[in-house]
Amino acid sequence: MQLRYSFRLYPSVGQRAALARAFGCARVVFNDALRVREEARAGGLPFVTSAELSKRLTAVKKTPERAWLGEVSAVVLQQSLRDLDTAYKNFFDGLKGKRPRMGAPRFKSKRDNRQSIRFTANAAWRITSGGKLRLPKVGDVPVRWSRTLPSAPSTVTVVKDAAGRYFASFVVETHAYEVLPQTTPEIGVDLGLGHFAVLSDGTKINSPRFLRRVEKRLKKAQRDLSRKEKGSRNRDKARIRVARAHARVTDARRNFHHQLSTRLIRENQAVAVEDLAVKGLARTRLAKSIHDAGWSAFVRMLEYKATRYGRTFMKIGRFEPTSQVCSACGVKDGPKPLSVREWTCGACGTVLDRDVNAAVNVAKAAGLAVPACGAQVRRVPVPAPRSEAGTHPKQPTRLVREQAGILGL
Repeated sequence: MQLRYSFRLYPSVGQRAALARAFGCARVVFNDALRVREEARAGGLPFVTSAELSKRLTAVKKTPERAWLGEVSAVVLQQSLRDLDTAYKNFFDGLKGKRPRMGAPRFKSKRDNRQSIRFTANAAWRITSGGKLRLPKVGDVPVRWSRTLPSAPSTVTVVKDAAGRYFASFVVETHAYEVLPQTTPEIGVDLGLGHFAVLSDGTKINSPRFLRRVEKRLKKAQRDLSRKEKGSRNRDKARIRVARAHARVTDARRNFHHQLSTRLIRENQAVAVEDLAVKGLARTRLAKSIHDAGWSAFVRMLEYKATRYGRTFMKIGRFEPTSQVCSACGVKDGPKPLSVREWTCGACGTVLDRDVNAAVNVAKAAGLAVPACGAQVRRVPVPAPRSEAGTHPKQPTRLVREQAGILGL
């Protein structure tokens, strides 16, 4: 499978200017091509093909108005056209029902939060012996290598985020030797807000709540931004401070997701989760907490890491009544309000923790083997039903019948 590895870049002042030119040229080519196709659609003309757009790009680079497009690598401009094709393909596939619906391609702006350019092998980029990233018409950019690449990368994408940070994103191919040895445990995971994750073996993982921790600091930074005059340098500085504060929250959350997902995949042969309707839950009053938890990103990490390391990953239906069924006897006794964190099964008398019980039911619904001790239950005395209490006077027991000389039937 193909994966992306991102590393921080530290370009010099001149290299930042060269990257800014490349970002701008790629953006102009994208917008020009999009405008050509939109004008053709409005005029009732046939769809302009990628080959025709590439020919027009070659011709327009020779004009005085667009001669500055030759200051950047030609591969960057061609990849910008490929990005437009991908945007149209995703839009049309959404209309056909082949994937979730997406909006039509839109024009890019220099004020977008994310600017990116992509270099393929044709651009002759490479990693130098000194560990720097050599980009055409940019130079040797220092890279902070946090880990080694598992294989030779095929492409590199240079990204500038809203906080003004630069990253190099490499596409690499993983190998079969990364598959982990077989292990025994199989777990179900119940995702929540009080605890980020509760496992079917009874383990509870607290929710770090990264956004909630720095909410007051973010509020102050945003208030300072709103008081700055639009278009001023002070406003731009305040915007970067807000963006960097949000970036720190995002990085901390992503790091937590990576560490937890890697641990679950390494320690368990199979992992099952519930297919949560995150978009629907995000429309409720718990929206901020749900976005802070980042369930969707965590589930995606579990899925691709299971594929990479040879583990089993399963999703159960979102309508599975995991919180309504007793994991000990399987009796369903109806929904319960969120305030009920512990309940007693009316059929078997088992006292169940709501989250652990749901995690066990997730594992069972996925067909995983759950150990008996995984439910974290305890038995309590249950009064016998009225029909079973004592001896019915009209139905003497066997001993009473024998003493009375009544033959057994």
